[in-house]
Amino acid sequence: MAQSIRRAIDLIRRSAEHPLTLTEAADVLGVHKSTALRILQTLESARFVRRTDAGTYVLGNGLIELSELALSSMDLRQFAAAHLRALQRETGHTVHLAQLTGDEIIYIDKVDSPAFDAVKLPSRVGRAVSIYASAVGKTILAYLPPEERDRLLSPVVFERFTDTTFADRDSLEAELARIHQRGWAADNGEHDTYVMCVAAPIRDSRGLVIAAASITAIEVIASLDQLKDSLPLLLRTANRISYELGYTPPPSTSPDGSDDGRSVDERIPS
Repeated sequence: MAQSIRRAIDLIRRSAEHPLTLTEAADVLGVHKSTALRILQTLESARFVRRTDAGTYVLGNGLIELSELALSSMDLRQFAAAHLRALQRETGHTVHLAQLTGDEIIYIDKVDSPAFDAVKLPSRVGRAVSIYASAVGKTILAYLPPEERDRLLSPVVFERFTDTTFADRDSLEAELARIHQRGWAADNGEHDTYVMCVAAPIRDSRGLVIAAASITAIEVIASLDQLKDSLPLLLRTANRISYELGYTPPPSTSPDGSDDGRSVDERIPS
């Protein structure tokens, strides 16, 4: 198995260097052409290689996309780190950063609160979060194009984790519309009854929502209403991170339609 993986890696590398014929692929792998073809077809289905009109194989978009996702995750975490830690100090609550990665929403950073060590939140960096029963998940879903949202939700089997879970597509869509309109999301114990959370969107340089930051607490420490008191701090933090990623809020306009003259920094809500 290890040798097969090694050969497949060599095949991908060769396809990145120059168009690869089936004969060359068989030579690289040390196998018959029919076997090489099956391996190439497997790599093609994962979009690691792409078959050209000439019948050769070149590097596919799949590996490039994985690289971009890995780089964006590292960049996002780096740019967000200081802001998230400042938010934790200001609020005293646990702070999360979650990002859409492929078909999942993954925690990529977490700053724990020391407020109540006896009960630990179930979240972990690198772990996927419920896409529909979490504040960060709903925040990201709320800003996705309809076709992308459909792609992510079509395989989901909705489950009612608690009495407050949006456990069907219609009720979830109504909640996502509310989130999009007001600019933030709440989790009122929708996956774990004792976990309260508020989340805000983070945008990249194109203005697309690619992640969400959140403030989370167990209910014995802070109610949802108490967490909402920290929304101005959370929204400011999310906007600061977005600015670090290259997002510039659009200029506000005066009643006559002209630019109001505020600087970029002034247009980031404080």
